[in-house]
Amino acid sequence: MFRRRRRDDEPENVEPTEEETVADEPAEPDDEPAVVSHGGPWDSEAEGVPEMERVDFGAIQVPIGEGIEIQVNVEAVEQDAQGNPVGGRIVAITIVHGESGLQVQPFAAPKKNGIWDEVRKETADEIKQAEGETQEAEGPFGKELHGMVPVAIPEEMRDQVPAEIAEQGFGWQPVRFIGVDGPRWFLRGVLSGAALEDPEQAAIMEQVFQQIVVVRGDAPMPPRELLELSLPAEAQQAMNPEQQGEGDRPPLNPFERGPEITEVR
Repeated sequence: MFRRRRRDDEPENVEPTEEETVADEPAEPDDEPAVVSHGGPWDSEAEGVPEMERVDFGAIQVPIGEGIEIQVNVEAVEQDAQGNPVGGRIVAITIVHGESGLQVQPFAAPKKNGIWDEVRKETADEIKQAEGETQEAEGPFGKELHGMVPVAIPEEMRDQVPAEIAEQGFGWQPVRFIGVDGPRWFLRGVLSGAALEDPEQAAIMEQVFQQIVVVRGDAPMPPRELLELSLPAEAQQAMNPEQQGEGDRPPLNPFERGPEITEVR
C-alpha cells in the first residue's frame, strides 16, 4: 500500500560490486519519506500532498469544507465539585457531515510492519464477545470491517424507542471500521450514520479520510500508543463553557461553511 521514492537512476556502464550482485532487494534509506500509493491519507513528509485548507490538531490535519463540523472527543481525567468533567486529553476527532459521522484516531506503529490486520481482528473479537456481529469487506482503502455493535440507550431517549429495546437498555448500531498503515503510524476511522447506507454520503466521508495528513514526529513511541492530539490555537481561544458539549451532538446547518469545532466529553 505504501512505497518509497526511488533513488536517482545510477550512471550507465558501472560494474556492480560483489555486494551489489548478492543483494536481491534495493536499499530503502530511512531518510526518504514514504508516499501513499493510493493517494491518501498522507504522511506529512510525503511528496505530492494536495494543497487544501485543513485544521491542525497536532498529530493529524483534517480537511474542511462546506457543511463540515468537527468535534473534539475528550477523555476527562478529573471532575469538579459538581461532578462535571474537567481537564483531560483529546482522544479522537469526529468529522460530521449531515447525518454521517467519521471518528478518526492516529496511533504509533512499528517502522516496518503495519498493525491494521491485527487491530481489525482484535476489534472483531471484541465485538463478538459483546454479542455483536462483524464481517470483513473490501473498500477503497483495502480491508475493512463492518459491524453491528451494542450501544447503551440514554434514559432520556428510552421513551423514543420500542418498549422491548428500552427495557433491555441498549440497541444495535451499525458501524464501519477503516484503517490505513503509514510510515510509523496507523490511522483508524469509524464511520456511522447515513454514510453506511447512502453512497454519496459515504463518498464524502471517504474523501475527508483520504485527505487527512498524519504528522508522526520523530519521537520514539511504543506501537499502538495514541499520537498526541491538540486544539488549534484559534479554537482554544474561542472555546468556552457554552460551546463545550456534554456528549450530545449540537445541531448542524449543512449549508454553513465549516468547520464547527466543539468539545465532546
